[in-house]
Order: sequence, then C-alpha cells, then structure tokens
Amino acid sequence: MTHRTRSIALTSAGVVLSAVTLLAGAASFESKARADGKSDKAGNTDKIITTAEQPAAHLSSSGRALADELSLAFEQAASAVAPSVVAVVSEKSITRMTQSQRGGSPFDDSPFGDLLRRFGVPDQQPAPRGDAPEGLQARGVGSGVIVRADGYVLTNNHVVEGASRVTVVLDDDRELDAQVIGTDPETDLAVIKVDARDLPAARLGDSSAARVGQWVIAVGNPFELRHTVTAGIISATGRSTVGLATYEDFIQTDASINPGNSGGALADLDGRVIGINTAISSPSGGNVGIGFAIPIDMAERVMADLIKDGSISRGYLALMPQDIEPDLAKALHLEGTKGALVADVTAGGPASKAGIETGDVIVAFAGQAVSDSKDLRNQVASAEPGSKVEVDLLRDGHKKTMSVSLGTRPGAQVASNERTPSGEPDRLSRFGFEATELTPDIAAEIGSEGQQGVVVSQVDPAGPAARAGLRRGDLIQRVGRDEVTTVGALRSSLAAASDEDVALLVRRGPGSLYLVLKPSEPAHGR
Repeated sequence: MTHRTRSIALTSAGVVLSAVTLLAGAASFESKARADGKSDKAGNTDKIITTAEQPAAHLSSSGRALADELSLAFEQAASAVAPSVVAVVSEKSITRMTQSQRGGSPFDDSPFGDLLRRFGVPDQQPAPRGDAPEGLQARGVGSGVIVRADGYVLTNNHVVEGASRVTVVLDDDRELDAQVIGTDPETDLAVIKVDARDLPAARLGDSSAARVGQWVIAVGNPFELRHTVTAGIISATGRSTVGLATYEDFIQTDASINPGNSGGALADLDGRVIGINTAISSPSGGNVGIGFAIPIDMAERVMADLIKDGSISRGYLALMPQDIEPDLAKALHLEGTKGALVADVTAGGPASKAGIETGDVIVAFAGQAVSDSKDLRNQVASAEPGSKVEVDLLRDGHKKTMSVSLGTRPGAQVASNERTPSGEPDRLSRFGFEATELTPDIAAEIGSEGQQGVVVSQVDPAGPAARAGLRRGDLIQRVGRDEVTTVGALRSSLAAASDEDVALLVRRGPGSLYLVLKPSEPAHGR
C-alpha cells in the first residue's frame, strides 16, 4: 500500500492508544451482535457472525489504516535500531579437562555459563569424558550496541569477561577484532572498540522517561540468530533485587529475550535505545516474559568513564543505609517506609563531616526522592566524586538539609581489561572474587582498625570463593604462610599456588579463621 512509505504522523503513544481503541471497538461490535441474536422458545440462538469470523474485508478502512500505522511503527523502529546492534563473539582458551567433559554442562565452558545456569537455562546431555585438547577454544556469542561511529560498542561485562579474544560481527557481515576498553562488573557493563569509522551509531534515549505499559522492541542475537527483533511492553521499572549486580535499577520487559541477547538493545518505537538487555528469569530456560535491561541513563554514565579513563569512579557518603520496614517505621515513629535509614556513619567520612547522624532518615539526594537503601546507593554511586550535593533528611520528625562534599568510593576504580603479564585472566577472577586495598575508612567500616591485609570487595555467589565461605568485607591477611598487604601481593601468592588448594587466613569482625580455596572448581567455567 502506498501509505506505508510515508512517515508516521502519530506519536508512539498515539499509535498504541489507537490500536487499543480499535480492539475495544471490535469487542463492542461482537457484544452488540450477540445482543441482536434472536432466540426461539426452545432457547436456540440464531448463529451470530462475530468480528473474528468475518472476512478481513469487513474491517473498516480507518481500522485497517490504524493497524498499518502500528505495524509501520514497529518496522521503522526495527529498521533504525538493527544496524547498530552487533554480534559479540568471545573466546577463551581451555587448558585442562572441562566440566562438560567430566559429565557436567557444556555451559560451564561458555562465557555465559554462570549466568545461564542462574537464570534457568537447562543443562544439556553430558559430553564424553576425557582430557580437553591443549588450546581448545570455548566460544560464546552475545550482543552489543554501537554507541559511537568511531568504533565504540557497549555490551555486558559477562559477555566479554575472561575472554582471550573478542570479535565483533557488524550488520554488513564484517568481522573485526575488538579491544576491551574497560569493564564494570558492579553494573555488568563493558565497552569494547573495533578499528572502524563511520559506523551506524545508535540513538540513545531517556530511560528515566520509560513508562510501564510502553511498547518496546528487543534486538540481539539469541542462540546466534543474528538481528532478531522481538516486541513487548515495559513491565516494570526500578527493579533492584534481581541479584545480578551491585548496582541494579533494571527495566523489566516481556519482550522475548534469550541467551545471546545479552548486551543488545531495548528500544522505544522511535528507535531510541533505552536499555541494554542483560538477563532473563526463567525456571525452564526459555523466555517466560521476564527480561531485564540496564537503563541507558546508568549505562551512559559508566560508558563515559570507561571510554575516558578505562575505569569507574563513584560517589561516596561513607554511611550504612537500611530499608525501613513497617515495624521499624512504627517503632521509630515514622509516617511511612519511604527513605533510607542511616544505620551507621563512618567517622571522618563525607557524611560524618556534613553532620549526618545514625538514626537520620534520608528522603532525598541532590533533589531526587529516595525510596529505599538501594535507591540511595545507586544515586550516590552515580554522582561525581568531589561534587557538592544537598541531602534532605528527617531527624526526630524535623526535616533538615545537609550539604555534603562526596568522596570517592573505595575500591570503585575498576581497571580496564586487567590481566597478568602472561595474558591470562586475572587470578582473582578465576577464584570468583575481587579485592581492594585496606584504607582507614574501610578498616573502620569492617571493624579492622590497626590490622593489615586486603579487603574482599565482591564475591561471585557461584564461584570457588563463595563455596569456601569467603564473604564481602572479609580481610585476607595470609595466603598459606605469606602475609599479604596489597592486591598485587595477593595475586602473586595465588599465582604461585598454581592449581593447588589454597589456605587463606581471614579476619572477620573480631576474630580470624582459615578458609580453603579449591582452584579445581573454576569460578565461571570460562
């Protein structure tokens, strides 16, 4: 039809509203038809021809036009987004017997194995037993979004984590080697770059304006089916209890997302990317209509830092926030549960210097309302270190505003593509944990003043460190008999242990204990 070639006059919201009106009209027609049916004395009703049974020609010209407008909206959105979405192929060298060859899941050798298991993708039939050939490559395919015409691509950290080689396949089938510019495990984002110019960069939207019920499309490479486009709505926003990353503010959608979609685009009907697809929640492994995307507003902030510095710096208040449960609100004589209760304040930190006290309830940060402790953490982390912000709080029923000069969150600097001199993935990542140097602020926070060691900043819940009992906030003081006071020393000691079990002396609170790491159980199967 000739009208398919013209631009859409209606807005996305208008098209959706018109489509809903069209469907409502059809239902009304059917109801009227049923009401007009005639019955005889025996109760038999004459056959009524409903809208579903009528030939397509009976659809009014205005109804047909509205349906075509809606279809055209999806077509144009897909056409705008698809060229900017690429396939990201990651490879990892395997030099010892794999879990799948021991009778486990082949996902253990995939860069996405840990995530797939966590989100319900079922194990396949076990592979034959035997030793893995030297130099065997495990291969995984995810997605990415071109964000700059000079070759920068935004994707998920879990797509490229631990990879020895990353390749990008463009819309025109060119295959280009990619360099990992930087990664941020705390948001599960990464930036990679290919040597190319004049690439079709995506238009980035405003995820803060995303509305529940809004139509969206997901574009990616599920199961290596390149440039697959699916459609759905935004089911929820602000999901922060998924358990995938330290900082979560996910957009939830029922657009079909499957393994391989990770790092791809979630876009509105204007063709603007509003999220980076990251994971699904599924008991069966297939899509059940629960997918999660990182809001593009959060991704842009991380992306800008990674491109500029190869690392992330985050704002820091130096306090411990807590959610306000109904019983707690009642006990503290609070009117509601909105806000973040200050459970502890680090002496000498930014919050302490500004006059924030234990028992205060933070209700707004930099002019934006705070709903709970996770919301506060996300907002503080997104703020620039060194910037001055106003914090609104309640103290003894009275509202106060404090001006705070933010610090830099300890351990927030994430090295770009950090590797050992041999080119192998970082030794700590292999054991499934990350660590940072001990500072006076951190020592005060974990109750280890006057101690020496390296602080565990993050633990993969499916890795060897978690299985050994290591926790976030633990202070590692020895590896075997070697004392460790820096992250570099910790790496060296773990590397010297080769493939042997490793004994760690860990201080936790007022006491110490030994834990045993077993490197024979890889953290990610990559």
